[in-house]
Amino acid sequence: ETLIAFGLSEKNAGSDAGGMRTLAKADGDDYVINGEKKWCTNGGAANLYTVFAVTDPNSRSRRISAFMLEKHMDGFNIGKVEDKMGIRAAPVVELHLKDLRVSKDTLLGGKAGLGFKHAMMTLDMARPGVAAQAVGLAQGALEYATVYATQRRQFGQSLASFQMIQDMLAKMATKVEAARQLVYTAARAIDAGMPHVTKLAAMCKSYATDVAMEVTTDAVQIFGGYGFMRDYPIEKYMRDAKITQIYEGTNQIQRVVIARNLIKESGQLEFLKEYIPTEVQDSPLS
Repeated sequence: ETLIAFGLSEKNAGSDAGGMRTLAKADGDDYVINGEKKWCTNGGAANLYTVFAVTDPNSRSRRISAFMLEKHMDGFNIGKVEDKMGIRAAPVVELHLKDLRVSKDTLLGGKAGLGFKHAMMTLDMARPGVAAQAVGLAQGALEYATVYATQRRQFGQSLASFQMIQDMLAKMATKVEAARQLVYTAARAIDAGMPHVTKLAAMCKSYATDVAMEVTTDAVQIFGGYGFMRDYPIEKYMRDAKITQIYEGTNQIQRVVIARNLIKESGQLEFLKEYIPTEVQDSPLS
């Protein structure tokens, strides 16, 4: 088995992958790559790296290419391991690429200019995985909080007997299940080879990760002071949940993706125009 890491983000190109500055310059049958990558999860532990670089600065649609690189290559250097709030078991590093000469055979897809397409396809596949991670965190926090609420006694009765705690647990459980079903829906669409999974992937990623952050936070609240202590796993769930709202595209970006796809799909609903007021249709802004 081979562990592969993903090198897309840069210091000034996170959500805006189009702002990438890492450059791969063609030189005969080779490319010479220079640049830096940020937030490379499992960097150092991985043997193979999918690294994205600009190969045609003058192109808009085919500006970026993807390369499969090995960490032992001359000019490929692993930077510092970041000190993170959560997911501390997964090393996150910088990649430093200095005069890294590679064969054109390392191009993913066999030719230049496919990098952005590969990146978007990868993110469509990865976002439901992040959502599943979030559901697992939320489920674990819910289970711990439920058991704690039945065992912890205050004012002569268990926390679980208080309606406010019951309301919190009920809402937590409902949201976790809704998130789980949305993940399943996206996964089924991907497995079925459906052509347009981008919207579903963004939906399940943004919703499930928001649920994870909310549920883990509520679980800490139910635990009270104990939830704030590192002696118990609840605070770790909360710290680990936060990154799920950030990586593989922030949740704000996910909502942009969802909205753009909805607007694009509205063209298939022309038959509904007869139910739109005429003055709205004739508006200069319509």
